[in-house]
Amino acid sequence: MVKLTHFDINQFTPFSVGFDRVFDRLVDYGTTYETGGFPPYNIRKTDDFKHVIEVALAGFGKDEIEVTLTDGVLEIKSADLMADKDPTEGLVHKGIAKRAFTRRFTLADDIEVKDAKLVNGLLKIDLEQIVPEHKKPKTIKVK
Repeated sequence: MVKLTHFDINQFTPFSVGFDRVFDRLVDYGTTYETGGFPPYNIRKTDDFKHVIEVALAGFGKDEIEVTLTDGVLEIKSADLMADKDPTEGLVHKGIAKRAFTRRFTLADDIEVKDAKLVNGLLKIDLEQIVPEHKKPKTIKVK
């Protein structure tokens, strides 16, 4: 049995002209911290060039969620929950928990974030693929 214990990405450098960003993302992917399966999410295709990311955030307010786009990585995370406004005094049972989370999505270079809205505990982020006219499918009419 062979076990890979060290992977040197630099060995591929001579063959990766223009792919530096792709390799950086692959290396970062293994080291990023995710919070397991929380919060759950859906990715829905609404059109040929449009998608919506839906993230279940029941109990969170707009001011408790941060959405940022940095270098092609869309990051959704909870704001500082240390200043929790929920009083624990008088609780007999605390079964509803707000936990800190970070969820990241790597977007393609031609994807643009159009909108983000929180409605009924569901964060919806609208994405659109910007495709130049010469790359869009073209129907040729047969005569």
